[in-house]
Amino acid sequence: MGQNLHHPPISVIIPTLNEAANITAVINTINPRINTEIIVVDGGSQDETVALAQSLGVKVISSSPGRAVQMNAGATVANGEILLFLHADTRLPMGFDEMIASALQQPQVVAGAFELRIDAALGGLRWVEKGVNWRSRLLQMPYGDQAIFITKSIFEKIGGFPELPIMEDFELIRRLQRIGKITIIPVPVVTSARRWIKKGVFKTTLINQIVIIAYLLGVKPERIRQWYRQPPAGEFKIQNSKFKI
Repeated sequence: MGQNLHHPPISVIIPTLNEAANITAVINTINPRINTEIIVVDGGSQDETVALAQSLGVKVISSSPGRAVQMNAGATVANGEILLFLHADTRLPMGFDEMIASALQQPQVVAGAFELRIDAALGGLRWVEKGVNWRSRLLQMPYGDQAIFITKSIFEKIGGFPELPIMEDFELIRRLQRIGKITIIPVPVVTSARRWIKKGVFKTTLINQIVIIAYLLGVKPERIRQWYRQPPAGEFKIQNSKFKI
Protein backbone atom coordinates (compact mmCIF):
# COMPACT_ATOMS: atom_id res chain seq x y z
CA MET A 1 0.00 0.00 0.00
CA GLY A 2 1.50 3.31 -1.04
CA GLN A 3 1.98 6.25 1.22
CA ASN A 4 -0.72 8.91 1.23
CA LEU A 5 0.21 12.53 1.69
CA HIS A 6 -3.38 13.50 2.38
CA HIS A 7 -4.44 11.56 5.46
CA PRO A 8 -4.69 13.59 8.69
CA PRO A 9 -1.44 13.69 10.69
CA ILE A 10 -1.07 10.76 13.06
CA SER A 11 0.86 10.71 16.34
CA VAL A 12 2.05 7.25 17.37
CA ILE A 13 2.53 7.22 21.14
CA ILE A 14 4.68 4.44 22.60
CA PRO A 15 4.97 4.11 26.39
CA THR A 16 8.22 2.40 27.37
CA LEU A 17 9.93 0.93 30.41
CA ASN A 18 13.08 -1.12 29.77
CA GLU A 19 12.13 -2.02 26.18
CA ALA A 20 15.60 -1.99 24.60
CA ALA A 21 14.99 -5.45 23.15
CA ASN A 22 11.89 -4.31 21.26
CA ILE A 23 11.92 -0.58 20.63
CA THR A 24 14.04 -0.52 17.47
CA ALA A 25 11.93 -3.10 15.65
CA VAL A 26 8.72 -1.35 16.70
CA ILE A 27 9.86 2.07 15.49
CA ASN A 28 11.17 0.62 12.25
CA THR A 29 7.67 -0.65 11.37
CA ILE A 30 6.53 2.98 11.48
CA ASN A 31 9.41 4.81 9.76
CA PRO A 32 9.57 6.30 7.29
CA ARG A 33 5.95 7.42 7.21
CA ILE A 34 4.59 10.63 5.78
CA ASN A 35 2.39 12.77 8.00
CA THR A 36 3.23 10.62 11.04
CA GLU A 37 5.14 11.50 14.19
CA ILE A 38 6.45 9.04 16.78
CA ILE A 39 6.52 9.91 20.46
CA VAL A 40 8.27 7.59 22.89
CA VAL A 41 7.22 8.28 26.47
CA ASP A 42 9.70 6.69 28.82
CA GLY A 43 8.80 5.88 32.40
CA GLY A 44 12.32 5.61 33.77
CA SER A 45 14.08 2.86 31.80
CA GLN A 46 17.34 1.55 33.23
CA ASP A 47 18.46 0.03 29.92
CA GLU A 48 19.22 1.53 26.49
CA THR A 49 15.60 2.22 25.52
CA VAL A 50 15.92 6.02 25.50
CA ALA A 51 19.25 6.07 23.68
CA LEU A 52 17.99 3.67 21.00
CA ALA A 53 14.82 5.70 20.43
CA GLN A 54 16.77 8.94 20.23
CA SER A 55 19.21 7.41 17.75
CA LEU A 56 16.27 6.72 15.44
CA GLY A 57 15.32 10.40 15.42
CA VAL A 58 11.94 10.17 17.14
CA LYS A 59 10.58 12.47 19.84
CA VAL A 60 11.41 11.13 23.31
CA ILE A 61 9.91 12.52 26.50
CA SER A 62 9.97 11.33 30.11
CA SER A 63 7.11 10.94 32.54
CA SER A 64 6.23 9.22 35.77
CA PRO A 65 5.93 5.44 35.31
CA GLY A 66 2.54 3.93 34.55
CA ARG A 67 1.19 3.18 31.11
CA ALA A 68 -1.89 5.44 31.42
CA VAL A 69 0.18 8.36 32.77
CA GLN A 70 2.74 7.91 30.01
CA MET A 71 0.18 7.72 27.22
CA ASN A 72 -1.61 10.81 28.48
CA ALA A 73 1.73 12.64 28.61
CA GLY A 74 2.39 11.67 25.01
CA ALA A 75 -1.05 12.85 23.93
CA THR A 76 -0.42 16.24 25.54
CA VAL A 77 2.58 16.95 23.31
CA ALA A 78 1.20 15.23 20.19
CA ASN A 79 0.71 17.31 17.05
CA GLY A 80 -1.42 14.78 15.19
CA GLU A 81 -5.17 14.94 14.65
CA ILE A 82 -5.23 11.18 15.24
CA LEU A 83 -3.60 9.44 18.22
CA LEU A 84 -2.39 5.84 17.96
CA PHE A 85 -1.37 4.18 21.23
CA LEU A 86 1.15 1.43 20.59
CA HIS A 87 2.65 -0.98 23.09
CA ALA A 88 6.42 -1.18 22.84
CA ASP A 89 6.35 -4.90 21.98
CA THR A 90 3.77 -4.59 19.18
CA ARG A 91 4.48 -4.05 15.49
CA LEU A 92 2.15 -2.25 13.09
CA PRO A 93 1.18 -3.53 9.63
CA MET A 94 2.23 -1.77 6.44
CA GLY A 95 -0.19 0.97 5.48
CA PHE A 96 -1.54 1.31 9.00
CA ASP A 97 -1.91 5.08 8.59
CA GLU A 98 -4.22 4.88 5.58
CA MET A 99 -6.25 2.10 7.21
CA ILE A 100 -6.75 4.21 10.33
CA ALA A 101 -7.70 7.34 8.40
CA SER A 102 -10.25 5.35 6.40
CA ALA A 103 -11.65 3.62 9.50
CA LEU A 104 -12.26 6.91 11.31
CA GLN A 105 -14.25 8.24 8.36
CA GLN A 106 -16.95 5.58 8.84
CA PRO A 107 -20.28 6.82 10.25
CA GLN A 108 -20.55 6.90 14.06
CA VAL A 109 -16.97 5.58 14.51
CA VAL A 110 -15.16 7.32 17.37
CA ALA A 111 -12.17 4.96 17.75
CA GLY A 112 -10.76 1.66 16.63
CA ALA A 113 -8.03 -0.94 16.84
CA PHE A 114 -6.50 -3.79 14.85
CA GLU A 115 -6.90 -7.52 15.03
CA LEU A 116 -4.24 -9.33 17.06
CA ARG A 117 -1.55 -11.81 16.11
CA ILE A 118 0.84 -13.20 18.72
CA ASP A 119 4.42 -13.74 17.61
CA ALA A 120 4.96 -17.41 18.48
CA ALA A 121 4.10 -20.80 17.01
CA LEU A 122 2.41 -22.26 20.12
CA GLY A 123 -0.86 -23.86 19.03
CA GLY A 124 -2.79 -22.51 22.00
CA LEU A 125 -2.03 -18.95 20.91
CA ARG A 126 -4.10 -19.40 17.76
CA TRP A 127 -7.13 -19.96 20.01
CA VAL A 128 -6.21 -16.88 22.03
CA GLU A 129 -6.08 -14.83 18.83
CA LYS A 130 -9.47 -16.16 17.72
CA GLY A 131 -10.97 -15.30 21.10
CA VAL A 132 -9.48 -11.80 21.11
CA ASN A 133 -10.61 -11.03 17.60
CA TRP A 134 -14.11 -12.43 18.24
CA ARG A 135 -14.47 -10.39 21.44
CA SER A 136 -13.20 -7.24 19.73
CA ARG A 137 -15.70 -7.44 16.91
CA LEU A 138 -18.76 -8.73 18.74
CA LEU A 139 -18.41 -6.64 21.90
CA GLN A 140 -16.48 -3.69 20.38
CA MET A 141 -13.94 -4.26 23.17
CA PRO A 142 -10.33 -4.21 21.92
CA TYR A 143 -7.48 -3.99 24.44
CA GLY A 144 -4.31 -1.94 24.43
CA ASP A 145 -2.13 -4.54 22.71
CA GLN A 146 -4.31 -4.10 19.60
CA ALA A 147 -3.08 -0.52 18.97
CA ILE A 148 -6.07 1.62 19.89
CA PHE A 149 -6.53 4.76 17.77
CA ILE A 150 -8.76 7.78 18.28
CA THR A 151 -8.96 11.39 17.16
CA LYS A 152 -7.29 13.82 19.52
CA SER A 153 -10.53 15.79 19.88
CA ILE A 154 -12.48 12.73 21.07
CA PHE A 155 -9.61 11.69 23.34
CA GLU A 156 -9.67 15.09 25.02
CA LYS A 157 -13.48 15.09 25.17
CA ILE A 158 -13.53 11.90 27.29
CA GLY A 159 -10.64 13.05 29.48
CA GLY A 160 -7.93 10.77 28.11
CA PHE A 161 -6.91 7.51 29.74
CA PRO A 162 -8.11 7.14 33.32
CA GLU A 163 -4.85 7.10 35.29
CA LEU A 164 -5.34 3.65 36.79
CA PRO A 165 -2.46 1.26 37.56
CA ILE A 166 -4.16 -1.39 35.39
CA MET A 167 -7.26 -1.69 33.15
CA GLU A 168 -6.82 1.80 31.70
CA ASP A 169 -7.50 0.50 28.18
CA PHE A 170 -10.61 -1.40 29.30
CA GLU A 171 -12.03 1.69 30.97
CA LEU A 172 -11.16 3.96 28.02
CA ILE A 173 -13.04 1.67 25.65
CA ARG A 174 -16.06 1.54 27.99
CA ARG A 175 -16.20 5.33 27.94
CA LEU A 176 -15.91 5.42 24.15
CA GLN A 177 -18.72 2.87 23.75
CA ARG A 178 -21.10 5.38 25.32
CA ILE A 179 -20.54 7.93 22.58
CA GLY A 180 -20.07 5.95 19.38
CA LYS A 181 -18.85 2.89 17.53
CA ILE A 182 -15.45 1.22 17.89
CA THR A 183 -14.25 -0.36 14.66
CA ILE A 184 -11.78 -3.23 14.24
CA ILE A 185 -9.50 -3.16 11.21
CA PRO A 186 -9.33 -6.73 9.81
CA VAL A 187 -5.53 -6.69 9.63
CA PRO A 188 -3.44 -7.73 12.64
CA VAL A 189 -0.78 -6.01 14.63
CA VAL A 190 1.87 -8.48 15.79
CA THR A 191 2.58 -8.54 19.51
CA SER A 192 5.27 -10.33 21.49
CA ALA A 193 4.35 -13.66 23.06
CA ARG A 194 6.53 -12.99 26.10
CA ARG A 195 3.76 -12.83 28.71
CA TRP A 196 2.10 -15.99 27.40
CA ILE A 197 5.43 -17.82 27.32
CA LYS A 198 6.37 -16.65 30.82
CA LYS A 199 3.26 -18.00 32.58
CA GLY A 200 1.83 -20.36 29.99
CA VAL A 201 -1.03 -19.81 27.57
CA PHE A 202 -3.82 -21.23 29.72
CA LYS A 203 -2.69 -19.55 32.93
CA THR A 204 -2.18 -16.16 31.27
CA THR A 205 -5.60 -16.30 29.63
CA LEU A 206 -7.24 -17.30 32.91
CA ILE A 207 -5.50 -14.51 34.83
CA ASN A 208 -6.65 -11.99 32.22
CA GLN A 209 -10.28 -13.08 32.62
CA ILE A 210 -10.11 -13.03 36.42
CA VAL A 211 -8.63 -9.53 36.35
CA ILE A 212 -11.58 -8.32 34.26
CA ILE A 213 -14.09 -9.98 36.61
CA ALA A 214 -12.35 -8.46 39.63
CA TYR A 215 -12.44 -5.00 38.05
CA LEU A 216 -16.13 -5.30 37.21
CA LEU A 217 -16.83 -6.47 40.77
CA GLY A 218 -15.24 -3.30 42.10
CA VAL A 219 -11.90 -4.59 43.35
CA LYS A 220 -9.46 -1.68 43.52
CA PRO A 221 -7.12 -1.46 40.50
CA GLU A 222 -4.08 -1.17 42.82
CA ARG A 223 -4.91 -4.57 44.30
CA ILE A 224 -5.62 -6.11 40.90
CA ARG A 225 -2.24 -4.94 39.68
CA GLN A 226 -0.53 -6.68 42.59
CA TRP A 227 -2.37 -9.89 41.71
CA TYR A 228 -1.50 -9.57 38.04
CA ARG A 229 2.19 -9.20 38.79
CA GLN A 230 2.41 -11.75 41.58
CA PRO A 231 -0.70 -13.82 42.35
CA PRO A 232 -0.76 -14.51 46.10
CA ALA A 233 -0.11 -18.17 46.86
CA GLY A 234 -1.56 -19.24 43.52
CA GLU A 235 -4.97 -17.75 44.22
CA PHE A 236 -7.04 -14.73 43.37
CA LYS A 237 -9.48 -13.81 46.13
CA ILE A 238 -12.54 -11.93 44.96
CA GLN A 239 -15.00 -11.10 47.71
CA ASN A 240 -15.81 -14.47 49.29
CA SER A 241 -14.67 -16.62 46.39
CA LYS A 242 -11.29 -18.04 45.46
CA PHE A 243 -10.07 -18.63 41.93
CA LYS A 244 -7.29 -21.23 41.78
CA ILE A 245 -4.69 -20.69 39.09
